[in-house]
Amino acid sequence: MRCLTKLVAVLLLCVAPVSQAAEVAALPMVKEVELQPLMAQVKRVTEALDYLGVPLGAADRAALEAAAKETDAAAATAAVQKVLDPHCLVGVDLASDKAITAAAGPAEKKLIERGWTQFLVKVHNPTGLTGELRAASPNALRLAGSPVDDVPSRWLDLAMFDQQPLLPKLSGLALEYRIVQLYSRDAGKREAQLSMEYVVRGGNPQRRTDAAPRGEPEVVIRSKPLEIAFEAAASHEVTFRVQNESGMPTTAAFVIRDKQSRVYPSQAKRLAPDFAFHPQIYRSDGEKLKLPAGTYTVTCSRGPESIPATKMLTVGDGPATLAYQVERWVDPAQLGWISGDHHIHAAGCAHYSNPTQGVHAQDMIRHCLGEDLKVGCNLTWGPCFDYQLQFFTGKDDEVSRYPYILRYDIEVSGFGSHRTGHLCLLRLKERNYPGGDSNTHWPTLGLNTLRWAKKQGSITGPAHSGSGLGRSQERLDAPDGPGGLPNYAIPQYNGIGANEYIVDITHEVPGPEGKPVPAIDFISTMDTNRQQELNMWYHTLNCGFRVRASGETDFPCISGQRVGMGRVYVKTSGMLNYEDWCEGIKEGRSYVSDGTSHLMEFAAASLGGAKRSVRVGMGGSELALDAPAKIRLTVKVAARLDGKRAAVEAVVNAYPVAQQEIVADGSLQEVSLDVPIERSSWVAVRLYPNTHTNPIFVLVGGQPIRASRRSAEWCLRGVDRCWSEKQQFYAAAEQDEARQAYEHAREVYRQIVKESSAE
Repeated sequence: MRCLTKLVAVLLLCVAPVSQAAEVAALPMVKEVELQPLMAQVKRVTEALDYLGVPLGAADRAALEAAAKETDAAAATAAVQKVLDPHCLVGVDLASDKAITAAAGPAEKKLIERGWTQFLVKVHNPTGLTGELRAASPNALRLAGSPVDDVPSRWLDLAMFDQQPLLPKLSGLALEYRIVQLYSRDAGKREAQLSMEYVVRGGNPQRRTDAAPRGEPEVVIRSKPLEIAFEAAASHEVTFRVQNESGMPTTAAFVIRDKQSRVYPSQAKRLAPDFAFHPQIYRSDGEKLKLPAGTYTVTCSRGPESIPATKMLTVGDGPATLAYQVERWVDPAQLGWISGDHHIHAAGCAHYSNPTQGVHAQDMIRHCLGEDLKVGCNLTWGPCFDYQLQFFTGKDDEVSRYPYILRYDIEVSGFGSHRTGHLCLLRLKERNYPGGDSNTHWPTLGLNTLRWAKKQGSITGPAHSGSGLGRSQERLDAPDGPGGLPNYAIPQYNGIGANEYIVDITHEVPGPEGKPVPAIDFISTMDTNRQQELNMWYHTLNCGFRVRASGETDFPCISGQRVGMGRVYVKTSGMLNYEDWCEGIKEGRSYVSDGTSHLMEFAAASLGGAKRSVRVGMGGSELALDAPAKIRLTVKVAARLDGKRAAVEAVVNAYPVAQQEIVADGSLQEVSLDVPIERSSWVAVRLYPNTHTNPIFVLVGGQPIRASRRSAEWCLRGVDRCWSEKQQFYAAAEQDEARQAYEHAREVYRQIVKESSAE
């Protein structure tokens, strides 16, 4: 009986194929539709088409915008169908909960050899069903690379696009549009059978599939198959000739669009090394790509320090060539400043976990090369943790190509102490915390993880620091600085950024030789709210902590646009190596940037008494003064911000005290700023919000930096706030340690309050 029930539960209404007429009639018009939800659904469809790189044309967009303003619901509904129906491969009618019919739509049945094509599906749903809509074909390929790829009848692959911004299930509206994606293995004329399926679980088609209990059998209601004749345009090889500014072979980024602004190759179903969430692809000199005949606009670039070039590419009936030579507006590496992104991922977020668990090293290095990112720190974290851990070796990955380095390290994210603030652990020698093979046994107190990392010489800091540092209602009775920096609102401490950081920076832990070292080396910047990142950093610098800033992207989580959206540029000498590059972050011989602006060779020199000077990151970044005096800050600035004027500011103890305007035209300029120093202080230079130097510490009369009592009080209040938010996330076995760690921080800040100036 159970077997019979399971058989009955799968309802397949399959009959002989329905032949497609020579000329396809227009799809029937749907009337009496609720206008507001229809327009919301249409907006999601147009956004999805944009995401897939096949945007609607300008005329169609204008017509939809006019329909959205129409007050007559019937007229607006008709206008929407007039725009979208011509793009439909199929029209579906869900006439009842037991029958589905399909008709061929008027869209041109054009495909692309070795490429994906997107079509719309018109859904008439008068009964308000809310299950899943699928497409099926006996001509569909199975897994790519399997033997069935060679079966002549299996030349097709197809899928419904049901990801954001679309909803995975039908909305229940009387009219909506979905997207179906078709891939052709071959060129030329091909015929396919295509059926549409309505799917629910649990035997009741009215039930939402996501609400049905797991394990209930699927009920599949399938339309009569349509026989649709397609023609797939032949693609031809395009060879990339890519040279750097010196004429040497290199890798670059290319965004290829046709006259309708559609992206090639299609972003749908891309697999590594091309990422589906990118319009760009990365190709090296001599590599090839197949494109159908046509004229294309190609945007070429190689990282933020290149000048983008636009080229026209015409593909005819045979092979073609695209030549691109990089042109730079600045090259910090020529002055010894080596770019890196200390926080990227090969799995999780925008990456897929199927058919492989994320992507491999050879894919990530291609993206680093194409963005001219010299150092990529590929951090293994929660998603696909066990699979990705195989690439951790404690040394440069074998795909590294000097001077480009890819190194696998770890972010504590999705496990262990992640709820109190994610941690970036760089330059690790051991790949896993003692006591297990996976990530289920890591400490819930971040300080314990830091103790383990620092024993092996790791460089450590919180990830995406601004997360959780939004303003609460609680604040000190003090006015905010210009532009909100610094500000005295106590953060919420309810996220995964520099939260437990407020505690951990007060601690020293044993280093590789057993000597005490700071538990935290850097704060991450450039990928979350810039004001929140800098505000936390400024206040802790005012307390005398010598935490440096590093730059990250958290690709492809906070930003999937490209690696290196946030960067740190480390001063090096001699042969670049990962260990020294990380040490440069720790020592502060670096600056952070989004790549559009650069502050190199930052230095400070005394103007009175004994002549002394120091460069950032050298000699502990300390400049000693016998008494209060003026100092001169110098820096080499290069910024390319559409030729606008930009202010280079000197910052002393969190406040801007001097500035010089420059024309941000990409030229390298020398800037000097004179500032008075009344007491021991930290100084830095910024071009907000694009770039910031690390600090130089000016010690007057050998006194420690205690720049602001209000900052120390702000930090002290922050410890209490953080504890109230985070105590719940510490395991029972670590609760006592956590209390002690927080109380230690309170004692440190209380002492700093006593030692600090009245400001």
